[in-house]
Formats: sequence, C-alpha cells, structure tokens
Amino acid sequence: MNFWLQLVFGLLAGTVFCSLIWALFGPTWALAAACVWLLIALISHWWLLHRLRLWLMTPDIEKIPDAGGAWGSVLANLYRAQREQERNQQRLTAGLERFRQAAGALPDGAMLLDGDDRIEWFNPVASSQFGLDPERDIGTLVTHLIRQPELGQYVHEEEYHEAVLINSSQGDGRIYSIQLVPFAVGGHLLLSRDVTSSERMETVRRDFVANVSHEMRTPLTVILGLLEHLVDDDTGEDEIRHRFLGMLRQQAQRMNRLVEDLLTLSRLEAGSPGLREEVVDVPAMVAELVKDGEAISKGRHHIRTEFGGGDLRGIALDLRSAFGNLINNAVRYSPNGGEIIVRWALEGGLPVFSVADCGIGIAPEHIPRLTERFYRVDKGRSDQTGGTGLGLAIVKHVLLKHQAALQIRSESGQGSMFRAVFPAARRVAEDANPRSSRAA
Repeated sequence: MNFWLQLVFGLLAGTVFCSLIWALFGPTWALAAACVWLLIALISHWWLLHRLRLWLMTPDIEKIPDAGGAWGSVLANLYRAQREQERNQQRLTAGLERFRQAAGALPDGAMLLDGDDRIEWFNPVASSQFGLDPERDIGTLVTHLIRQPELGQYVHEEEYHEAVLINSSQGDGRIYSIQLVPFAVGGHLLLSRDVTSSERMETVRRDFVANVSHEMRTPLTVILGLLEHLVDDDTGEDEIRHRFLGMLRQQAQRMNRLVEDLLTLSRLEAGSPGLREEVVDVPAMVAELVKDGEAISKGRHHIRTEFGGGDLRGIALDLRSAFGNLINNAVRYSPNGGEIIVRWALEGGLPVFSVADCGIGIAPEHIPRLTERFYRVDKGRSDQTGGTGLGLAIVKHVLLKHQAALQIRSESGQGSMFRAVFPAARRVAEDANPRSSRAA
C-alpha cells in the first residue's frame, strides 16, 4: 500500500476512534484516548527504529526486522535492496574471480599500479619473472623491486607508446619487453613479455647477415681487384693472365660454394619440401664421397674406408651433404701425408658414420660452438682451406631431421673424430632391403 494512503488511513482511524470516545464519555476522555494513541504510536515507531539501527550495525538479510503498516513497506523495500545488493556482490565476486583466473592464465606478466606507481596486484607470471611475493611486495614502488635503469627512465618519461627492453634482475639471462598502459584514473597496467628467444633469433639474424656480407666481400674484393688489373694491364704476358684467371676461378668457386651451402641450409631449415625418405645405399654413397675427397686432397692424404653397416632409411640428398661435409673438412684440416679414416659400421646395434683425421685438433672450449653458422676456430686457416663456415651447421640440421646425434671427440694436436649416431629404427635389415634381395 502507498505510504501516504497508509498515513491518511491511520490518521482517519484515530480521528474516528477519538470522536466515538468524545460522543460516549466526553471531551476529556477523548483527549486522553488521543494522547494514549499517539504515545503508543510513538513508542512503536521508536522501537522499530531502534531495531533497524541495531540491524544496520550488523546487517543480515535473514534477520531484517518485520513490521506492518508504513514500516512494513519501508522494511520490505530495504529487504529487496539488500537482496539485490547481495546478488550484485556475488556477480562482482564471480567477475573478479574470473578476471583473476584469466589474468593468471595469461602467458605474459600483468601488474596493476596505482597513481604513484606502487604495486596493487600482479599475476603469477609477473611474480615468476621478477621474483615478487604477494604478501611482501604489494604497495611497494615498482622501480624499487625491478631495479633496471631502463624501466625507471621509461616510467618517469611517461612515454608509453612503445615497449622497453630490460634484462632480468635474477641473473638468468632473460630479456623482457615492458609496456605501461594507462588504466583507470592515474593508474597503469604493466605488461611484461619474455622475448629472450626472439631477441636471440634477431641477434643470430644480424650476425648471419654480417657474416654473409663479410664472407662475400673478401672474394668479391679479390675478383674486382684482379679484373681491374687485367683490364689495365697492357703487357700482354700470358703467364700473369693465366695466374690471375686461376685466382679468379678459385674465388668464384668459393663464392659458389658459399651460395650452395646457404641454399642447402635454407632448404634444410624449411623442411626439405618435396623430398621423401628412401632406402639409402650408404656404403655406395660413402665410396663416391671418398672419391670426391681424394680429388680435393690431390694425393696429399691417405683416406682409408671401413664398411660394416648396411643401408639406412633417410633422405639421400641430405645425407650426402652431411657425410660429404665431414669428409671434406677432414681433408682440409689434415696435414699433408696424414691419414683419414672414414667408417660406416654398426656399434651396439646403432648405425654410425664417423670420420677421423690426424689434424691440428680442436680445443675443448670451441667444441660446443662448432655447429654455429660461420663459427671458425682459426679464421685464417679456414680462409686458406676455402671453407664456408656452414658445413657443420648443415651436418647438425641433417642429423636432427634423422633423429641422429653428432658426437665430436678432439684434442689440440691429436686430431679429431666426428661421429653421426643414428637410431636403430632407421637401420634397414638385410632381409627387408629390396636391393639386397635382388642382388642375392
């Protein structure tokens, strides 16, 4: 019922009651009855007001006061408002929990800062990245916990259009991309992403471009210099021209090998599209590669072969590149008169291809980096031998594609041995080899 209707109805009822008393007992009793009625109404309202005050101190929807009349309408509206508030609170709590779960599932770090750049909240990824503790670090200035000059300058300059890169303060070599996003009034959302891999790839790319440029510049400089000399030479001496043309051919062949190795490496990294695995006659392949190595050696080395293994399942073109690089490296880095042993055999049921030389050997600190592109132990010697610096990188990629492992054993002055160990699953049994069956 409407509040004003209830009020009018109550006043009308009181007036009728007092009028009856007046008619029956006179005005004195009517005035006394009116006073009693007003006193009872006042006490009732005071009591309900007292109960409402006590309830407001510790509100509980199940214990809300109950009354009739105008107070009933007020308390009913209060009950409905309390129920709606509880539902809104539940929705807000559920939404906040979903936000926390979503923020916790983010692959990047997220940190909420107030207007003074103090930490209000952070997700588990940010905690792991910067070593933060929720109980200890909430309310602390972010620049006090992440002590990097780049971050401090970035925060104070208030130019947040681009991210800033910082190194991890935990000494693990990680690199993080930090960006601040304005959030609410004066606050910021700090987003952190681990970009270590991409930055390392970018470094490798820059080094690769620089190395390729350097490798191409040397033969090009020689070729251009010789061509200028040939163009400007008026002596007409055939011997000098013949020698210069030989040097031109040597440098052109070096550039050609470099381009071929770059294309091979690019094809391997792209997954060798269009090439299928097949049964490879490894002994026959190795015999051909040894002949190529003897042609490079020109009789300066003795190359001995040992065959005790059968065929292998793999990509013939890739295996030829890998085995050929190992043989050619042994020829290039072995002294005149040295012996090179090329072996294809089974060791413990595993197919193993190995090349051992009697060269200058490799110091232990260089061995982990030998398969990096353009890594040279002795750059001057590599230039003399005509290597491209990509051979062992090609070997590594080929072996990875064939689930094989490259093992390097070497000591300074004691020669080196490179072993390619293939899994037993790639070995082709004699009775399963069509070529062997036809030969039988």
